[in-house]
Amino acid sequence: MEMEGRRREVVVSSLQFACSDDLSSNVANAERLVREAHAKGANIVLIQELFEGYYFCQAQREDFFQRAKPYKDHPTIARMQKLAKELGVVIPVSFFEEANNAHYNSIAIIDADGTDLGIYRKSHIPDGPGYQEKFYFNPGDTGFKVFQTKFAKIGVAICWDQWFPEAARAMVLQGAEVLFYPTAIGSEPQDQGLDSRDHWRRVMQGHAGANVVPLVASNRIGKEIIETEHGPSQITFYGNSFIAGPTGEIVAEADDKTEAVLVAQFDLEKIKSKRQSWGVFRDRRPELYKVLLTMDGNL
Repeated sequence: MEMEGRRREVVVSSLQFACSDDLSSNVANAERLVREAHAKGANIVLIQELFEGYYFCQAQREDFFQRAKPYKDHPTIARMQKLAKELGVVIPVSFFEEANNAHYNSIAIIDADGTDLGIYRKSHIPDGPGYQEKFYFNPGDTGFKVFQTKFAKIGVAICWDQWFPEAARAMVLQGAEVLFYPTAIGSEPQDQGLDSRDHWRRVMQGHAGANVVPLVASNRIGKEIIETEHGPSQITFYGNSFIAGPTGEIVAEADDKTEAVLVAQFDLEKIKSKRQSWGVFRDRRPELYKVLLTMDGNL
């Protein structure tokens, strides 16, 4: 059968902006930038992690649990459903989820007709100075998922998940054609000399190259100060949102200070052929990977 000329184009976008601690203005900013991405031809638009307000996990404060809302009838998700339907774009929507006595760092995947395709709950929860997420979030219970959207089958994971190659591989094994990572990462309050930016980016470039899929990362910018029990804590988020191609190459990138709307176009059929012919999935040996199911490397 003649296959020449078969194409399936998708245009992906990564947004980058500074958050205030005012929910309505942040959601309005996100909507404005989604519209800008759509005007640039985007089909799937990624907004950064927990964009409704400041990244509150710098502190362990009981009152911050009031920021969580149930998934059902969540007002920001409903607004983004309306926007997605209006523009005909796919929008993953990050939010702080309350589920009875559990709390999750979650993301709802909104299809281009406004349909809510379901949620993914962040699997790997960090705990360190400035990033004290274990105080707020239960480990996600959804497992790694893929979502069949109008434009592509996508895998979406969240921030700290991006340091784990197993997550990326699991999503692509399930058929993900593009990987998306909304993040919130910047300086380290305990060590102003530590800058993880290049490490952060190279790891995700590796996920793209190892799995032969494009990858979209969205990070916030700006300085955020949170009052803690030990006084004010400050993080300067380093942006550098980017889109990588299927060999890990950077095809679009932002800087560390500027609001940005990145876009890149990919031919998913061409990439599928490359992924199949490269052999990294053909030559896998799952029976040898049982050590990955252990914590200490001993079977």
